[in-house]
Amino acid sequence: MPFYHKLGKIPPKRHTQFRKADGTLYAEQLFGTIGFDGMSTNSYHEHRPTQVKEIRKQYSVAPKIAKKNHIQSYRLRGFQVKPENDYLESRKTVLINSDCSIILAAPKQSTTDYFYKNTDADELIFIHKGTGKLRTHLGNLDFKYGDYLLVPRGVIYKMDFDTEDNRLFIVESKRPIYTPKRYRNYFGQLLEHSPFCERDLRQPQELETHNEKGDFLMKVKKQDDIFEMVYATHPFDVVGYDGYNYPYAFSIHDFEPITGRIHQPPPVHQTFETDAFVVCSFVPRLYDYHPDSIPAPYNHSNIDSDEVLYYVDGDFMSRNDIDAGHISLHPAGIPHGPHPGATERSIGKVRTDELAVMVDTFKPLMVTEEALKIADEDYYKSWLEH
Repeated sequence: MPFYHKLGKIPPKRHTQFRKADGTLYAEQLFGTIGFDGMSTNSYHEHRPTQVKEIRKQYSVAPKIAKKNHIQSYRLRGFQVKPENDYLESRKTVLINSDCSIILAAPKQSTTDYFYKNTDADELIFIHKGTGKLRTHLGNLDFKYGDYLLVPRGVIYKMDFDTEDNRLFIVESKRPIYTPKRYRNYFGQLLEHSPFCERDLRQPQELETHNEKGDFLMKVKKQDDIFEMVYATHPFDVVGYDGYNYPYAFSIHDFEPITGRIHQPPPVHQTFETDAFVVCSFVPRLYDYHPDSIPAPYNHSNIDSDEVLYYVDGDFMSRNDIDAGHISLHPAGIPHGPHPGATERSIGKVRTDELAVMVDTFKPLMVTEEALKIADEDYYKSWLEH
């Protein structure tokens, strides 16, 4: 739930005349969600944002499902996803349900020849490797290792990368993505017990304004199809805006862990939420300080959710044979817990340096053909004691 933000030039009152130096009107656009009931932004454009000259290709990017119904735990070796030059072509969906898609990407080149807009889903882009700039029609954000970039649906954007070595973990959400409601008061302000606050959320401060006419290629995602459209004016022509609906960044390194005398449950790591899944951040922290504490998590059953853990860095104490970029999927219906030996290894340790992103979905996730290309099919046997 971002807070009110204002950038560039805006008139003192909404829906009133706002004129350029030559006397013509700027074009006002309400950029909103959930009809007129959700978060919105009022933006002011050099040209009408409605000018489409041509609709070209339409093609499917729907993932191919390999296993629709399963009860198998998987490990995916994420860094085995091969780099691709193009940003959109690099995005490989590995897990999916009707609410969200979990995507791995290793783009080598910046987005130069087109603009991109996802009309179906908010995008939460986690930067595992790489630095650069997210450029949007509502302003730019610099990014680096450990950043979450939250791009609301409908935002027009490009990704500029500084080098070719980039690794992204992306969650597309059909539901709006918010900060956890238990950390907000009834006005929306983050409370004192929240593991982060508004100071940690980075809002766009750099607004690109292009006053250009021509042919501007826009790739629009709608219902698993990409539509190639030609806009008559540059999409980044906003002179100013205000409101609550805009992209923002949050670094996982700014998440302040909540600890206790005994092992704390996963909700203390929660960073984002929807009504269909939650996202948690596991960061370096002190371990439990009860004299008989067991820092490793206890065995638990996923009765109502699938658990996806994306390993970023460090030593994840509850797992054996896990490297950066690996993904574990523990599906609903069966218990999981620390690997053999992990519980005893954890006793007496005072801290962990693990870094990971967890996504818990309330509907089962289907496994795609892209996932099976990088899957360890025997991972479910890794709890056997030899």
